[in-house]
Amino acid sequence: MRRTGTTRRGALTATGALALGAVLTGCGGDDEGAGGKRPAHSGARATTAKAEKALREKAVRDGALLLAQYDLVAEAHPAAAAGLVPLRAAVAEHGKALAPPRTKGEPKKGDDAPPAPPGPVSADPKAAVRELAAAERRRADAHTEALLSAGPELARLLASVAAAAAAHAYLLTELAEETAV
Repeated sequence: MRRTGTTRRGALTATGALALGAVLTGCGGDDEGAGGKRPAHSGARATTAKAEKALREKAVRDGALLLAQYDLVAEAHPAAAAGLVPLRAAVAEHGKALAPPRTKGEPKKGDDAPPAPPGPVSADPKAAVRELAAAERRRADAHTEALLSAGPELARLLASVAAAAAAHAYLLTELAEETAV
């Protein structure tokens, strides 16, 4: 026979649904929808937008530098290149995701040549892959530090990229151990 009335499971489900509805309602407002008036804090928003654009541009530059380093290691050590391909592709996608959005009327920037990575690639394949792992760790740390000054949307993206960079560092460390000298 089925119970009638309020059960503990039903009460918890209803409470969770109400809480979720309240959270989603609080997340949804549009500041400029208030009667067409401009919000009083628009100057702060412009400053935040500039800071966010600078964070994005720095992240893209750092990613381009890392891509160039991946290319040099793959070129110098063909045996390790197959293991680097998926990680390099992910770094390239991170760069696309982090690129600052273009505003209307802003000219499209051409594909600039990536900056040359610092120093030559190690002749030892294990050491070269370990250097890539260290670069990925530095990238993860930089993105994690940038979270403090990023807005919510960019912070989520930076956190995801930082987590991916940390995973890349781990995978590269494992690849370095498997790479033949």
